[in-house]
Parts: sequence; structure tokens; C-alpha cells
Amino acid sequence: MAVALKPLNQQVLVITGATSGIGLTTARIAAEKGAKLVLAARSEDDLQRLEEEINGFGGEAVAAVCDVGNQEDVRRLAETAVSRFGGFDTWVNNAGVSIYGRLEEVSMGDNHRLFDTDFWGVVHGSLEAAGHLKERGGAIINIGSLASDRAFPLQGMYCAAKHAVKGFTDALRMELEDDKAPISVTLIKPAGIDTPFPQHAKNTLEAEPKLPAPVYAPEAVAHAILQAATRPIRDIYVGGASKVLSTMGKVAPRLTDKVMGLTMFESQKSDLPVQHRKGTLYDGDGGLRQRGGHPGRVLESSLYTRASLHPVVTGVALGVAGALLFGAQRAARG
Repeated sequence: MAVALKPLNQQVLVITGATSGIGLTTARIAAEKGAKLVLAARSEDDLQRLEEEINGFGGEAVAAVCDVGNQEDVRRLAETAVSRFGGFDTWVNNAGVSIYGRLEEVSMGDNHRLFDTDFWGVVHGSLEAAGHLKERGGAIINIGSLASDRAFPLQGMYCAAKHAVKGFTDALRMELEDDKAPISVTLIKPAGIDTPFPQHAKNTLEAEPKLPAPVYAPEAVAHAILQAATRPIRDIYVGGASKVLSTMGKVAPRLTDKVMGLTMFESQKSDLPVQHRKGTLYDGDGGLRQRGGHPGRVLESSLYTRASLHPVVTGVALGVAGALLFGAQRAARG
């Protein structure tokens, strides 16, 4: 059935991982556009500061401390939305964390914790949202990654979790369509984004981790999320690099393995000594930070992504994406 989504200024959005990076950027932009917000994260202090910030400039927001890996926390998050605003229209499953290190060197305890957040958090949020939205209608937006389509070394368990998110999201979409539920289900697949992602990851490497080029601003992802909140879209690649590498992996998987093997071991390590070991795998981070301070060039928007949201020019966007990726790889080598 056709899914009709409300304009943003008539919506209530639930956003997990709302105090950092993509979630924080999305929350601030959505509030400026008139959306009401239910903000979720593990840090009570950061949530309170963000709630006060948004309400202070005339927005409407309520905060709820929530570990998305805990199903009861997610249930209480939905109850907060119902209690404060009478419900919600869009649920954004954004909370996530990574681990840098070879698969054989990462503990099973850390791997399970990553899956609790990156996979089970999406499952808990999506199913809670689906039960609510079957009557009301609305959107479920899951933040995947380039890693949902294409694995790479040194973040193997993160890639596995994001692959699982894709499988779950696709299955959920088909089941909701079979139920004729008025719910749009979107998977967003960003490339490298300049957020505190490397600092928040647990790190077993011998150097401080970094994002491989090309790297995009978190605003590019936020705008894609808000597009999906108002218009049903199945998948959105944020950054031409995400689309190109995903396509390469499907068309020439063995060649892509070789390219990844030659480039991704060193391009994920900085020249800096280790500054962050534990990250935020188990504890929330202090401070409201949208950006991570990537040392290289940050692309403030993605021409490919903007074009892909307008099907008439998608073909042009693919060509631009290929050129951008080629240029970024040459610059990185130089």
C-alpha cells in the first residue's frame, strides 16, 4: 500500500544515539525545521544539555536515557514518546559503535557488546516502532553503512553487524508490506563520516585509528535521514564512495578484496600514537560533538547523494561518484 508521510514540522522523531555525530546533527537540524524530538542516548548529562539547548531556542524535545541493547530501555523510550507527545511518526535507529582490530585479537565479550548496540539495538527499536506505527503510519530509518554491503579488514565485527542490519531491515520491510502496514522502511548506508566514530571505537591497533578517504560531513547523512522521514525511500547511499565500493563488491568481489587488502590496513591507521583504547563500547561519552576532527579533507556534501534522491539525474550522479572516488584515492596515495 502507498505510504504517506507527514511534513517534518508536523512530526515527532525518535532518535537513538542522539548526543553525538550523525544523531546529534540530525536532531539539531530537525529541531530547527520544527520537528518534535524524543532524544535517546546513554549519557544522562549530555541528554539533559541537548534537551535544554533545543527547548531553549523554541524547539520541543524530551530526553530518555536508553541503552538500545536493552529491550526494556527501548520499550521505555517508546513510552516516553507516547507520554510526552502522544506517539511518534519516525523512529531513527542511529546508535552504533565499532572496534578496530584483527578478528582474532578482539575478545568475544567485546564482540557481543558491539552486536548488542549495532544489531540488537536496531532490532529492538525497529520492532517497537513497527508495533506503534502499524496504526498511525510513519517511517523506520535504520543507519547501516557501506559496511552493510562491503566488508573490510580491521573492523570485521562492525561489518558483520552492519551486514546483519541490512538483512533484518530488508526482511522487516517485506513483512510489513505483506501486512499492508503504512510504514516506510529505509536503510541508509554512509561512507566515512567526520564524526567522533574513531575516538568512540574500542581500539586494539598500535596507532590511533582514522577514517579512509573520502570523508563526508555528518550533515550529508542528516539531510538523507530527514528526506527519508518525509518521503518513502528504500535505500540511500551517502557519499559516492559508498555506492561505488558497494557496486564494485557485487560486480568484482575478488578484485575488490584485493583492493581492500592493499589499501584498508594502512588507510585506517593514523600517524598518531594511541590516545583512545576503551572508547564508548561500554560507557556513554561526555560532550556533544558532531565532528571528529578528521585530519584530511572533509566533503561538506555529496553531489551523488543529492542527485540520487532525484531519479532523473541519478545517472549523472553515478559518473560523478566514480570521478570523486578516483580523485580521493589518488590524493590519498599522493
